[in-house]
Amino acid sequence: MSGAEAARPGAPTRRALIAGALACAGLGPAAGTPAAQPMTLRRGVNLWPWFALTREFPAPRTDYDWPPFQPGRPVPSRDDLRRLAEAGFDFVRLPVDPGPFLAFTGAARETLIGHLTEAVDEVLSADLRLVLNLQANAATHHYTPDNLYGGGAPLLGPFRDLLAEIARRLAGRAPGRIALEPVNEPPQACGAQGWDRIQHGLLAAARKAAPDITLVATGACGSMAAGLTALDPAPLRAYAPLLLTFHFYEPYLFTHQGAPWMTEPVYRALNGVPWPGSAGTLEETLASVRARMRADGATSPAAKQAAYATTEAKLREYFAAGPDRRYLDRHLGAVKSWAEIYGIPAGDILMGEFGALRSDARYVAARRADRVRYIRDVRESAEAFGFPWAFWNLFDGMGLMDDASRALDGEVIRALGLRMPPR
Repeated sequence: MSGAEAARPGAPTRRALIAGALACAGLGPAAGTPAAQPMTLRRGVNLWPWFALTREFPAPRTDYDWPPFQPGRPVPSRDDLRRLAEAGFDFVRLPVDPGPFLAFTGAARETLIGHLTEAVDEVLSADLRLVLNLQANAATHHYTPDNLYGGGAPLLGPFRDLLAEIARRLAGRAPGRIALEPVNEPPQACGAQGWDRIQHGLLAAARKAAPDITLVATGACGSMAAGLTALDPAPLRAYAPLLLTFHFYEPYLFTHQGAPWMTEPVYRALNGVPWPGSAGTLEETLASVRARMRADGATSPAAKQAAYATTEAKLREYFAAGPDRRYLDRHLGAVKSWAEIYGIPAGDILMGEFGALRSDARYVAARRADRVRYIRDVRESAEAFGFPWAFWNLFDGMGLMDDASRALDGEVIRALGLRMPPR
């Protein structure tokens, strides 16, 4: 819209035009009819791997050992959940690997669903709200995101049926305190129409099974902010009450330094990356990268040399850009601008994951303060724009609770704007 058009008295705003188009299309509320309101969220934390870390058999088998979830994985106790609520969290996001629920039938599947509903009740009894997310595991070989809801998606039908079954189990259970998020990080490209079709089918199945539950929709390309802003939200209003979600890990060179699950060699070698960029130097970080590479006995010298060259180039870009709080505001501000165009309240857009890995202190003086600063900066930026958020994660290398002692990390708790609860 040009400046002259914006200044013309009586000219309709873009938001008004969109609202009118939605009403004409029957996708928005009729005049005088309030839209169904989604569940209200503010500050949350992810509870992976409560229903993750499985015991699948290797290919060509497609089944799981029993019980399908690894017995030694960290699982929050009732006391852990109570302390999260006392710290100031008002909800949790519970990722659930759908693989075992699809692989087992009959009594075994009913047992798994029983365990899941017991977990739901434990969360609710701790005075926490719940976002239940079906999160396929890309590290498996059969029940993967691609097979369940990716491009070809040969298992889309059974997955959709499972989603509807879980929706039915949740329907009417603690009204206003449970939301259902059908998928995690769709693998399609940003703006892919194929993802739009799949998501509409999943949301329709869940809505039919649970007419009143809050549903959660997302964009493609791994639920990144760019995937959400490439999404046309207008048709999705047919599934209200509805939240929208995106994940935020920018800049990845900082948040995913040393991540073993990343396929690009640059991330595995990274270490000692500072936040903000001005808090360290290129020379210090490259020295830490070289130290980490020397300790890697599984990678050939040629592969290390190639990885180092790429890593050095990327780090030069990082330090030249000098990312800081303003960098975060620009990225999250793009989501806010998109929401304003479509008249979506910021409180209806959940930043469903954010966080950062710790630097490995074996190869560099611990940069603990950088991670704490990053968590604080992202949280404050999201709250300034009005987005609720869910920190990743309760446990593991990105967590805020020690797996063994169950001690909460006070610095991270404070960076999240929360308070340390009594033991």
